[in-house]
Order: sequence, then structure tokens, then C-alpha cells
Amino acid sequence: MERTTYLDLLASGLAGIDAWNARFGAFEADETLQVPGEKIAKVLVELNERLHDNYPFGHPRYAGQMLKPAHPIAELAYAIAMQINPNNHALDGGPASSQMEKEVVADLARMFGYGETFLGHLTSSGTIANLEALWIARSMHPDKGIAASDQAHYTHGRMAGVVGMSFRAIPTDAHGRMDLNALEDALRSGEIGTVVATAGTTGLGSVDPIHEIIPLARRYGARVHVDAAYGGFFTLVARQAEPAIDPAPFLAIAESDSVVVDPHKHGLQPYGCGSVLFRDPAVGRFYVHNSPYTYFTSRDLHLGEISIECSRAGAAAVATWATFKCFPLEPDRGLGPILAKGRRAALAWAELLTDDERFRLVVAPELDILNFYPLPAGGAVNASAISALTEQVYQRTMDDLDDPVFLAMFVATRELLARRDPHIVWDEPAVTVLRSVLMKPEHLARVPKLHAAVVRQLGPNTATP
Repeated sequence: MERTTYLDLLASGLAGIDAWNARFGAFEADETLQVPGEKIAKVLVELNERLHDNYPFGHPRYAGQMLKPAHPIAELAYAIAMQINPNNHALDGGPASSQMEKEVVADLARMFGYGETFLGHLTSSGTIANLEALWIARSMHPDKGIAASDQAHYTHGRMAGVVGMSFRAIPTDAHGRMDLNALEDALRSGEIGTVVATAGTTGLGSVDPIHEIIPLARRYGARVHVDAAYGGFFTLVARQAEPAIDPAPFLAIAESDSVVVDPHKHGLQPYGCGSVLFRDPAVGRFYVHNSPYTYFTSRDLHLGEISIECSRAGAAAVATWATFKCFPLEPDRGLGPILAKGRRAALAWAELLTDDERFRLVVAPELDILNFYPLPAGGAVNASAISALTEQVYQRTMDDLDDPVFLAMFVATRELLARRDPHIVWDEPAVTVLRSVLMKPEHLARVPKLHAAVVRQLGPNTATP
């Protein structure tokens, strides 16, 4: 979107807010809220200077962490809604934005196959969404713990402590996926009430075999919560006629007990916007609480009555609603093709790396996350030498004044890599590798340049192709 068009649309939206405000009569803010124009100008000058201390998250040169600006439609909708600043807790705090949130959550539920009967809402983050899911897990099985893979997000172990549950890390296989035999051993103990399956780990991008985990957990009376905070929107790719991913784990989410997905990752939204959904709306009984001054304006269900959070930005719901109107949650139009491009980008770069003897993949990418490492020169390769070369390339690609590229790093354990690369001499217990998240559709065309930029920074101390 051209900047002039963006500003015109923003002005149009703000004019609509002004017209709405005019219904209530003239109004001038209290003098204690007034700020001199010169003071505002000075602050904004300093603000602009300080914001330069960032990476270019919106540019395809940035291929590091899961960071990118929101889509302009989300920015516009958020900015317009912030002129009202609704609170999606009680309906009287944001009647319009609360309705938009319900519509957005229904869209997410349909994407996952939950149908018309579900319970869910947006959250301020994926961490809070997962906390809420684990709180329900504890309510369902108060005397049992949870299990997640050793590649699952660290928040699960932390949140288990918050809600007072035991936590068991389940070993993973050579692909970074939960090992089913190890999971069954844990379930057999009778101590696990909920299994957390991950639809896209944030480190490797690995997808647990959800379609196999669910029936296994059911045999032992355990629930299944799916952490799809990062990878959940790939369900749209899984529903394409010729999916570029294994569809089985994503289609199985429909049978899970709960699922979390973050619109602020692949849903083109500003931070923070997560969501949590429960397949059985009966879990709402655990939310019952008394608030004598809050829920009096409507007999309809208030979002605060099905959330452990209180104040939440109604603007987040407005922005997500507007974005999904422009990019519907469908496999072959809207958001689906956007995610498909990121997947194709990961496959394209993986092919370049596989064909180049100076590099090794950590695992074959399953979504749009890629982990790889350069090989130092010589026969036997020490873990420490790989880490040193990785860190050198990482820094040099950022510092290149002519063609900078911004990547990230990942610490791969010996257990993960030794099975795939027997040539590593383990003088250290882990190896630092390069990591890239190719979540922008523009990355697909940029892959050859990204690869060339990394090759250029290898220097003389690498294996000869």
C-alpha cells in the first residue's frame, strides 16, 4: 500500500470517528491533559531517532526471528479503533469490538474444524493463551501433570509451575518431533492428565504427530492441548488440494481438546494478539466468577466471563476482524496463499543448502523455519568450530554495509544432531547454528540473494564445495 493511500484511508477513518463523536456535543479535553505542540514535536523527534535502533523487520532482508510489521489494514483498523480505545472485557466496554472478536474467533474455530460449538476468545499473547489452556487442564485433572516435548516452547514448563502442575519433558526424535514411545511410557505412569502437542516448534519448526498423539492420549484418559501459536495458520496450507506440508497433524487439530494460535505471527496482526479455543464449551464452568459491577449491560455472554484476563484491547479484535475480511481464512485465497509462499521459500533455500557441501541442514524444514550450519575446513569437525563459524557468519551478514542480511541463531543439542551428522566431534555439548524464519511472502523471491549473502561471509575457513 502506497504511503499516500495509507494516509488518505487513515484520514477517512478518523473523519468517521469525528462524525460519530459529534453526536455527543462539543467537548474540549481538560487543561491538565493539554501538551504544548512544541513539546510534542520535540518528543517525536527523539522518538524517531530512537526507533532507528531496530532491525528492518518488514524487509525481506530480515529473515531472523518471527518478527514483522502488521499488515497496513491491521494498522489502519487498530489506529482508528484506538480513537475509542474499547476494552473487550464486559460488553459495555466495547460492544462493537466484542462482536467483532466473536466473529474472528468463530473464523478461527472453523479453520481448525471445531464447528459451531466451542468456547474461545482472543488474548494479549500466546503465553497467556497457553496459560489459560493449562489452567483448564489443571481444573480438569487437578491431581495430574502435563507433558510436552523437549522442543516445545519453554512457556509450558513455566506455566505449569504457575498453575501448580508437574511438568514432564518428552524426548524427541531425529526430526525434533515428540517421540511416541517415550510419550506412552509417560502416559502409562498415570501421572499425565494433558499432553501438549506442538504444531510448529518455535526453534526448529517441527510438527508433532498430532494425529497419532490424540488417539494414544485417549487410550490413557489424557486430554490433548495443541500449541499452534506459531504454526496454526498452516492448517490452511494443509487444506489445499496439493498441500506442501504433511496435512495429517493439522487436520487432526479438530479432535484436540484445546488449541492456541497467535494472529500476531502469521495472521498479520500487531502485537499482542493471541487466541485460545476449547472444543467443548462446557469448560466454561471453570470460569464462573462474581463481578457485581461488570456484567450488567447484557444477558449475553461477556468475553470477560470466559477469560482469565480482564482488560484486553478491543482494537486488537477490530484489527483482526478487518484483516480477515480482506484476507479470509481459506486455503486458496486470502491467508492460505501467503503462508504457502513462506513454505515454498523454506523448501527452496533448503534445496540450495543441501546442494552446497559447505552447509548442513539441522532438520528438513516442515513449515517456514530453516536451521542450518556452515562446515569448517578439515576432516574432523569440532562442535566448537561450527559454533564459532556460525557466530562469525551471523555477525558479518548483519554488518555488511552493501548487502546486509539479518538471521537468527539456535542452539542444537548433541542428542538432536549426532544422529544426523556423525562427523561432528563433540568437544562441547551443543552447537550454535543459523536459523531463519521465512514468514514473509516476499522471501520466496529473495531466497537466492539470502543464500548468496551467507556464502559470501563464509571466509576461507570453510569446507571446499
